[in-house]
Amino acid sequence: MSDEFSVESVYAELLGRAPENKMEPRLAPLHRAMDILGEPNKAFPIIHVTGTNGKTSTARMIEAGLRAHGLSTGRYTSPHLSKVTERISIDGEPVPDETFVRIWDEIRPYLEIVDSELVAEGQPRLTYFECLTILGFAVFADQPVNVAVIEVGLGGITDATNVGDGQVAVVTPISLDHTELLGETTEEIAYEKAGIIKPGGFLISAAQPVDAAQVLLEKAKEANVPFRFEGVEFGVESRTVAVGGQMVNIQGIAGRYEDLLLPLHGAHQAENAAVAVAALEAFFGAEKPLDSEVLQEAFASVTSPGRLEVLRTAPTIIVDAAHNPEGIRVSAEAIHEAFSFSKLVVVVGVLEEKDSEEILRQLKESLGDLASDYCFTQSNSPRAVPAEDLAELALDLGFGEDHVHVAEKLDDALEWAVERAESNDDLAAGILVTGSITLVAEARILLGKTEA
Repeated sequence: MSDEFSVESVYAELLGRAPENKMEPRLAPLHRAMDILGEPNKAFPIIHVTGTNGKTSTARMIEAGLRAHGLSTGRYTSPHLSKVTERISIDGEPVPDETFVRIWDEIRPYLEIVDSELVAEGQPRLTYFECLTILGFAVFADQPVNVAVIEVGLGGITDATNVGDGQVAVVTPISLDHTELLGETTEEIAYEKAGIIKPGGFLISAAQPVDAAQVLLEKAKEANVPFRFEGVEFGVESRTVAVGGQMVNIQGIAGRYEDLLLPLHGAHQAENAAVAVAALEAFFGAEKPLDSEVLQEAFASVTSPGRLEVLRTAPTIIVDAAHNPEGIRVSAEAIHEAFSFSKLVVVVGVLEEKDSEEILRQLKESLGDLASDYCFTQSNSPRAVPAEDLAELALDLGFGEDHVHVAEKLDDALEWAVERAESNDDLAAGILVTGSITLVAEARILLGKTEA
């Protein structure tokens, strides 16, 4: 391994490429890289996960189920919260620094070949996300893993991860997000996401808007793959709030599973769990039920950092990475259900490419009177909407002037929120940090949470 490399230096080199929000709609350079590297994308079976919301949580549940069945796993997800190595996980843990650096050192000369070919053709060289995706496949092939759970970065058809063919294609709930890139309707977005459905595979889909479901159904029939939809062939039978999460009964596609303790909050996480169960059943053959005790063990171990995650108490501070209107809506429902707050101080930061107006409108509508105060802030991302602009938008939307505060820096925003929550000695007050993944990532670090 070259002495010049460290995780930090590799990350800096990756950041020097086209950034994550500048994904190239192309696959040819990925296939070229895979050919040069000896096709690491074909070294292991893949469960491929796309959708608008719930991808990472669902991927983590699927991975937990695979590991509980004794399989060695790779998990590729994005973005990361604390450290870039979180994106490439081996057996549930971020890839070791040494492995991350060693594999990058090994593949880098080959990626430079692809870069030079692209430049010669007048195309941009490999992007940040393309390089990380190639690195992920190379790491998993090097291990080697028994199976990889691969989360799509954006869309599906031309997403870099689509260089792999999923034995199971998983589609989590589709709603409007990244409309400037994926389409203005859920039907158009579903067409992009249906790109991961491949011949020889198996489609597992969450409940979808009718137009999106139709697109997925037609693509599955076209590829001649079996398909199962939540709400038709499988789903959540019942669930009850429990300490630290919920108890869930799930009807799968091959069996029924009772008393699954899921240490995550909200109906959406129960639905993600049902999708994960169906994906596991499909992967293992779709005809034989899973072992209930193995599944119970798997789900009891599931975590989903940054998703309605409690970071401290007295006052309770929750972070939630919801960053589109539908994500905000389901998270708000879960907060109403799982927490007994008398009031909630909300710290909000949004990125420029998101629909700030709809996000704020959904916050106001979904949280209602529970939200006593809003503090608008911004993460360190260059794509963050200025805090003042968010506050002005909130006032235009009818947020009460007396309940809107601005703090450009997140540490100042958190300090103000704690003061507001603790005013009047209200022991049942809470704080919610939401609106963007970058904001949640910074909040976790500020509050001493350094692992994901």
